[in-house]
Amino acid sequence: MKPIIRVLSGLSLAIFAAPSIAALNIFACEQEWAALAQELAGDKASVYSATTALQDVHKVEARPSLIARVRSADLLICSGSELEVGWLPLLLTQSGNAKIQLGSAGYFEASQFVPKLEIPKVVDRALGDVHPSGNPHVHLDPRNIARVAEALTERFVQLDPANTDIYKARGNSFRERWRAALSRWEQQAAPLKGVPVVVYHKDMSYFINWSGMREAGSLEPKPGLPPTPAHLAELVERMKREPAKVVVYSAYNSPRAAEFLSERTKIPSVMLPFTVGGTDRAKDLFGLFDDTIGRLLATVK
Repeated sequence: MKPIIRVLSGLSLAIFAAPSIAALNIFACEQEWAALAQELAGDKASVYSATTALQDVHKVEARPSLIARVRSADLLICSGSELEVGWLPLLLTQSGNAKIQLGSAGYFEASQFVPKLEIPKVVDRALGDVHPSGNPHVHLDPRNIARVAEALTERFVQLDPANTDIYKARGNSFRERWRAALSRWEQQAAPLKGVPVVVYHKDMSYFINWSGMREAGSLEPKPGLPPTPAHLAELVERMKREPAKVVVYSAYNSPRAAEFLSERTKIPSVMLPFTVGGTDRAKDLFGLFDDTIGRLLATVK
């Protein structure tokens, strides 16, 4: 009898000690949405990011390993607004997963839940990599993170109602922590208002709009086109006439064009994380904004 009791006791302990099984299998196109999903779902989700902070998310190869990940996903979270148009449609088609196709509850585009910037009046490829639905890099306005978090929490509840209380509790916790951080960032970023900045790409537009900085030029001659010697030479002359305070580029960009302009104009350049994992300090969404603001303040002081 005693061996039986010991076996039953062991089984009971094993059951109670077993780790929580993730209810949702999430495929995130970008690091920022993977980080947000993990914040909101905790151990109720297994989260995979298709990209790293050192990748240009416009240019991702639809590898078999990504197709396999999408095939098993319950929820797909992407920026949308054509950011992933070069690779996501192929992943969706090849996966054969009906749960995460466009229009399904398992398909989530973050940009659909925020006010978008730079919606073009005319769509013309001659103007560069212009997104008809507006600029897709919505995550660098911290107010947008809060908006997407609310919508994503609701989507978790829709897909996994059994864990509604957990998702709502985590959503409320994140909202309060984010609200406090946003208040702090607004105060810290106040000296950036009106500061002229040269960007590499249009990926900083939402941060510039939120902080009140002013875009004074771009290292790209047109959105999505790499810097050219002729364009950089023209930019050098323009900066001599109307200098910016700082030249910024993202962790996934080559620093060469920014360094070229900086050397010839004496305008300091700084690399920004752009997304979670872009720098050592940007380990999560809170660190992303802490580090971005901190690097800019240290450069323009």
